[in-house]
Amino acid sequence: MADIRTIDEADAQGALAALYRRLADPRGRVANILKVQSLSPATLEAHYALYRALMFGPGPLSRAQRELIAVAVSDVNRCHY
Repeated sequence: MADIRTIDEADAQGALAALYRRLADPRGRVANILKVQSLSPATLEAHYALYRALMFGPGPLSRAQRELIAVAVSDVNRCHY
């Protein structure tokens, strides 16, 4: 697996620190799937907005159906997420 440089929560500054505070789980941790985009806070923000729109936005599919599609795609791609 390739190493991807990321910025840890403790080292985040400015816009990234604010974004991390917003995206952190109840224990204050940010998921690695989000951290991989930490070198570009604008990209991270856009990715998260897309995720929210796809998973929670209006549409004909239920949340459960959307999750099932995500799991199937991850399986085909051999992705742990």
